[in-house]
Amino acid sequence: MQNQNTATATATNTKAVGYTKQDLTWSLSMFGTAVGAGVLFLPIRAGLEGFWPLIVIAMLVGPMTYLSHRALARFVLSSKRKDADITDVVEEHFGKSAGLLITFLYFFAIYPIVLIYGNAITNTIDSFMVNQLGLESMPRWILSGALVAMMMGVMILGRRLMLKATELLVYPLVFILFAMSVYLIPDWSMAAMSTDNIPAMGDLLTVVYLTIPMLIFSFNHSPAVSSMALAQREAHGDNAVAKSDMILKRASGMLLGFVMFFVFSCVLALTPEQLMEAKTQNLPVLSYLANEYDSPLISVIGPLVAFLAIFSSFFGHYLGAKEGLAGIVKKAAPKAVANMGEKKFDKALVAFFFFTVWGVAIMNPSVLGMIESLGAPFIAAILFLMPMYAIKKVPSMKKYDGALSNIFVTVMGLVAISAIVKDLI
Repeated sequence: MQNQNTATATATNTKAVGYTKQDLTWSLSMFGTAVGAGVLFLPIRAGLEGFWPLIVIAMLVGPMTYLSHRALARFVLSSKRKDADITDVVEEHFGKSAGLLITFLYFFAIYPIVLIYGNAITNTIDSFMVNQLGLESMPRWILSGALVAMMMGVMILGRRLMLKATELLVYPLVFILFAMSVYLIPDWSMAAMSTDNIPAMGDLLTVVYLTIPMLIFSFNHSPAVSSMALAQREAHGDNAVAKSDMILKRASGMLLGFVMFFVFSCVLALTPEQLMEAKTQNLPVLSYLANEYDSPLISVIGPLVAFLAIFSSFFGHYLGAKEGLAGIVKKAAPKAVANMGEKKFDKALVAFFFFTVWGVAIMNPSVLGMIESLGAPFIAAILFLMPMYAIKKVPSMKKYDGALSNIFVTVMGLVAISAIVKDLI
């Protein structure tokens, strides 16, 4: 009888963790969250030493992406509460002060990305006007101000409509980027794959080290993990962890195949010198391709895709950063917010974001530098290190302790965070 019950339970579990159409929808959602403007800068950082470091990078990024997001989902599901998001789980396990700290980290993981996008879209449009339309550059403070005002203005006028539109934009963007990857195949340099071009071990490891923060930024879909994990708990109860693991494994596989194909295609079609030039010009790779290729198709589609990718990614990150900052201020100074009133407080938040994003766009710092020094380290702290710490300290996560994958995730997180230290030395 006991064996029969065990067999029935096993069959139920197997059925519950089977991959369904709903699970595919969630995997695509994870995929869409990750694919954004970071992908357009990844080939520039990853390809500076040519083809061979990409082999090592491709071997690392799959496990990095899957294992870190799996640990974060398991952390969310470790709560006794069925509706707890990440901040609630942190408060439950580590106290209110830690919850506030995570809110700060979330804000600082997202806010630099908003700043990056304001700068990147200014460079993209300026390059398009000069190289494709044959116009003169507008004064940067006017162009950047107009673009930032337009992006934020669209958000203010129709938040729900814009969120729906950006969701729909993801899939055409994916298709066009895939088509661009295929289009570049005839221009691949087979000489780049020659063993004569293998860089010295020190140079190869340096490129891999410098690319890890960019990989974390480009493959990050942590903002969607919490809602996905909670949905699995609601639908599948005790099988939520197995379901989440499966969904994230498929999403990581899609990202590895699609994004790395795009990166390999760009790197094989351009020389390291050209990629360095793109980095110097502070342009996404598609804008640089549009300037280099004598093709009407690329000259129009390249900047258009770059514009749409940045434009669509901006909204989700802007909303997250704004809500994060609002939460921090309300927790730190509730009386001041109450005295100001919700409407004035909201206007103050909008003004803060407009002037800071505009200011950074005028200054035009290195987009790659901002990703590596600001965006990626904060993402790594939440996505890579916090769940690993929880595995050691939280009783409900002790069952995950002792796995070799935990060491791998911790090391990759520390490498990404060391980007801050690298720039300070």
